[in-house]
This record gives sequence, structure tokens and C-alpha cells, in this order.
Amino acid sequence: MKVYRLFMMIGAALLVSGCVLSQGGPERSLTSSYPLTEPQWVRDGQPIEFEGALWYPTDNVEGLLDTEVYQVGEYKSVPCYLDKMDVKPFDRLYTRFAKNHYRAFEKNP
Repeated sequence: MKVYRLFMMIGAALLVSGCVLSQGGPERSLTSSYPLTEPQWVRDGQPIEFEGALWYPTDNVEGLLDTEVYQVGEYKSVPCYLDKMDVKPFDRLYTRFAKNHYRAFEKNP
């Protein structure tokens, strides 16, 4: 009888722990890590005008520390950044997507 109770308790514990673990799956963590904080014009693929050229948003969101980029201006009230290591002619322009994540813009998408 004691062995039967032990197996029942272990089975119940596994069942409950499986339910708890499934709630924090990858789908949930992705939405909380990357909130949609970008303006609609970025999501619509509209370009930024910078140094006489049009820069189009890409699907790339790069992990850069805030200390690795510097602000070079604003476009439609959105700060624009360059990688501190990049030199002219610049390869990419960035807007902030989330903490330490920046949306890349390129001249020719």
C-alpha cells in the first residue's frame, strides 16, 4: 500500500511539474523579450533619409550594447544610431528595437 501511494505521489508531482514548465515555453519568452515598440512606419518598411540616401529596414535585429552605438540623429522622432566601429561609407544604420537590440537599416535592401 505504501509503494502504491509513493507511485501516485510521484506521478502527481510529474504531472503538475510538466504543466508548470510548459507555461514558460519559448513562445512566451519571445514575446516578452521583444515587445513591439517600433513605430508603424518602420514595420511598414518605409525608409529613413540619412546623409542624402534612403535606408530601408531589414529583418535583422542585432544584439548591440548601448555602449557600442552612438546616436547620429532622429527621423520622425525616432533616434538613429551607428555602430561605433563603422566608418564611412556606413554599412548600416540602426533604430532601437529593445534593450540592447537594434533594427538594422541598409541602403539597398
